[in-house]
Amino acid sequence: MHKKTLQRIRRVLAALFFLGITLMFLDFSGTLHKFLGWMAKAQFLPAVLALNFIVIAILLIITLLFGRIYCSVICPLGVFQDGVAHVHNWAKKSRYTYSKAHNILRYTMLGVLIVALIAGVNSLVALLAPYSAYGRIVQNLFSPVWQWINNGLATISEHFNSYAFYTKEVWMRSLPTFIIAAVTFVVVVILAWRNGRTYCNNICPVGTFLSFFSRFSWFKMHINEEKCVQCGLCTKNCKASCIDGKNGFVDYSRCVTCGNCMAVCPKEAIEYKHATAKPAPVETLRATSLQTDENDNETDNTETVDTSKRAFLVGSAVVLGTAAFAQEKKKVDGGLAAIKDKVIPERKTPIVPAGAGSLNRFRTRCTGCQLCVSQCPNDVLRPSTDLMHLMQPEMSYERGWCRPECTACSDVCPADAIAKITKEEKTSIAKGRAVWVPKNCIVTANGIPCGNCARHCPADAIEMVPLQGDETGKLLIPAINESKCIGCGACEYVCPARPASAIYIEGLEQQRLI
Repeated sequence: MHKKTLQRIRRVLAALFFLGITLMFLDFSGTLHKFLGWMAKAQFLPAVLALNFIVIAILLIITLLFGRIYCSVICPLGVFQDGVAHVHNWAKKSRYTYSKAHNILRYTMLGVLIVALIAGVNSLVALLAPYSAYGRIVQNLFSPVWQWINNGLATISEHFNSYAFYTKEVWMRSLPTFIIAAVTFVVVVILAWRNGRTYCNNICPVGTFLSFFSRFSWFKMHINEEKCVQCGLCTKNCKASCIDGKNGFVDYSRCVTCGNCMAVCPKEAIEYKHATAKPAPVETLRATSLQTDENDNETDNTETVDTSKRAFLVGSAVVLGTAAFAQEKKKVDGGLAAIKDKVIPERKTPIVPAGAGSLNRFRTRCTGCQLCVSQCPNDVLRPSTDLMHLMQPEMSYERGWCRPECTACSDVCPADAIAKITKEEKTSIAKGRAVWVPKNCIVTANGIPCGNCARHCPADAIEMVPLQGDETGKLLIPAINESKCIGCGACEYVCPARPASAIYIEGLEQQRLI
């Protein structure tokens, strides 16, 4: 294999995965997941929680054959770190230094993840999962920028009577999740800026788990001691800091098979091969006087990946990431009076999407990656603020309601926390029940006829009956048939009572068929 071939192949595949997953989180039209959804399902931890043994087996076999290429190709957070490090180091010749593995830290983080999975502390699982961490960064920091640009284009296109773009409201779904995403972004960027894959090789539990298998991989980076002149270029270009060029040592538990060391070695002393392969014949060493110049030239031309997209994402998130904090336009009724925003009801049981099966099943499998939140076209999903289940999505109906024909969240969930269902199946799944609060209703409180909840109920679960004691016979109040209610939230959303709705949805511990 040519010394730069492995590097080029890895870069192309990494760019495809990184851009594909990023665009899937940014896309709010719900179209890209049909083509790119398999990239999310190929992530290791979601595959484990989904009990997707085929994907798990494929990833482990790949690791046993080729090493930790999952971390440098498939994992978006790993590729993101490479992009940040490359932006920082593109003009440098001495980029990285060898460092010993911090095994105590690595295994502690892996142990924390395993204990959290067993104990059901899913907020810790969501915090440590690399794919989920990157998803939160895109959803909370990059997506607002993307949507502001889209809205600007929509405004411009409207002046030309074109509707190629449509506006999308930008709003903050959860302040705690936004803060966690911002802190994660800053930490990852600082660590990658300083020394490449520090986060990947010392904190990420998925990388540590795969390191057990990468030690025994069939193909590895081997240093030919007869060719090696100990120039140190492999060490200076190893973003995993796992090559000790002076002693001819490679820490295979941290090597991500990026190919940088092969590409810069002037003596072709590093080969990617299996242990039983015969070494290549020793070539005549080049003159020492020419070695330095050649090394400089080779190093300058090593990194050729176009980083414009990555640099844009990084820079835009820092400068414009707080766009979600922008104050919303004040809603007015007929231009006369401000309409109060609805407050979120105090639900005893959170509402989770149809297909979750039960609240416990959903919480056990969800990694809080925010993909379903980014894909929800009705703005009913937002991250939980409950400490034990922080960042896991739950439903609320202040900005929309869950349409029976929409299955976007179940279509994209990579961890099977929301099982894939059809539109027909969703219309018969009850995820909550409607509750009427008489003191909030404008009929009982103000004597004003209404009936909005009954008119908009798609399940025909609400019937208007006469208000007891009303002599006029014109005032009707809702009577709820719980055997028909699917918990879609249409009644809660259209209820005109402010700030607290007169009818709201209470979640079910166990979803049922009606």
